[in-house]
Amino acid sequence: MSSEPISADDNLPRVQVLGYNVDVLTMAQAVARCQALLARRQPAYVVTLNPEIVVQAQADREVHQAILDADLVTADGVGILWAAARSGHKLPERVSGVDLVMTLLAKGGERLRVYFLGGKPGVAQAAGERCAERHRTVVAGYHHGYFSDDAPVVADIVRCAPDLLLVGLGPHQEKWIHRHLAELQVPLSIGAGGTVDVLSGQAKLMPEWSRQLGLEWLLRVGSQPKRWRRFPRLLAFVRLVLWQRRV
Repeated sequence: MSSEPISADDNLPRVQVLGYNVDVLTMAQAVARCQALLARRQPAYVVTLNPEIVVQAQADREVHQAILDADLVTADGVGILWAAARSGHKLPERVSGVDLVMTLLAKGGERLRVYFLGGKPGVAQAAGERCAERHRTVVAGYHHGYFSDDAPVVADIVRCAPDLLLVGLGPHQEKWIHRHLAELQVPLSIGAGGTVDVLSGQAKLMPEWSRQLGLEWLLRVGSQPKRWRRFPRLLAFVRLVLWQRRV
């Protein structure tokens, strides 16, 4: 992470949430920060922090370090807002990964070259095609998330030279970005989670009211029973927050 100033509001405060610095900003401020990082043209990346990533980081040092080194860490999920509040910090609002990405694409339009990485074969390509149609996004390239050798994928991204790299590799995405940041030389990379699926039309965006309340995960669990396997991680996060409060 570079220490160079990137914008007039680069001094926005950060607060400690479960050992990680989380930026205190609104969605509008997060978008402005990302635009400033894009304009700076130096490798940078965003972590949209949610309870599952926090739990994963407890057992994976590389994920832990990736969060610490991120240029921007947003509170993606009401769990992070709750954990911050229990530590005496008030975050202004939830800044979800899907909303951040969709806003950047809408504002960037034809000025933004994007590489889509993740999902099943065909999903990243479909995401690019839909974004090109909807936002006039320039599709620099795409690749599915089912690969075992990083080198050809990294080489393709370097060759395509995108402005923005969206990485939807599930629990591996933060450390994948962190591991390859220097060689990728992409101005802005974002661990996009299921956003690539949403952009492709393979997954539906939950209703606005559920996203505002941070309850879209509950609706997804109800409609996709396989997501119940994520529930133990959410319980682990609750225990972690309660334990941190005690100590």
